[in-house]
Amino acid sequence: MMRRAALWIAAAMLLGLAGAAAAHTIAGDDATFVRGIAGPAVGPFVYLGAKHMVTGYDHLLFLVGVVFFLQRLRDVVLYVSLFTLGHSLTLIGGVLGGLAVDAHLIDAVIGLSVVYKAFENLGGFREVLGIEPDTRVAVVVFGLFHGLGLATRLQDMTLSADGLVTNLLSFNLGVELGQVLALLFVVALLLRWRASAAFTRQAFAANTVLMCAGFVLTGHQLTGFALGGAP
Repeated sequence: MMRRAALWIAAAMLLGLAGAAAAHTIAGDDATFVRGIAGPAVGPFVYLGAKHMVTGYDHLLFLVGVVFFLQRLRDVVLYVSLFTLGHSLTLIGGVLGGLAVDAHLIDAVIGLSVVYKAFENLGGFREVLGIEPDTRVAVVVFGLFHGLGLATRLQDMTLSADGLVTNLLSFNLGVELGQVLALLFVVALLLRWRASAAFTRQAFAANTVLMCAGFVLTGHQLTGFALGGAP
């Protein structure tokens, strides 16, 4: 059972590799719906925010890294709250302020955030560089970039000014709900996995996979930036 839990988490990480091109995307019927909205639409935007987070592989990979070794619920709440603070500020502020950034470059930084957290989980900063970065600061900073990545997608939709603030807040609420649902599943698996005697060995392998996934995400976006393709 413990080995199966480990494989499920590793599979989720690998799924991020396959879904790299779709990270952050709001397309198809969702994009058509958003473009046609004029006025407040709380329910639909909450749904879109939750859906976007649950299918946002880059966000989920980073959060898996953040909670990987956390054992106390209050620590999970603390770090998730710090991440929420960061991405909420740039998600809402980026759209309202019309902050224009290249989506490829922002998403490349988000990929690097996954690499950073996996490298930290592997003890890289301590063993290789001899430093101990403040994880709380890193989570807030990378949260800012994650929120900016979300903002670039919403700006692409050319949202109506009518009800914009309400819809942005609703979308952000949906993102938080989706984040909580995803993390409940991940934390439950991690708790069971930690009871296994093989956790330490398997954790090293899982974080190696996580770091590779981050490099793939970053490489995909940098390639898109160089070639001028769609994010």
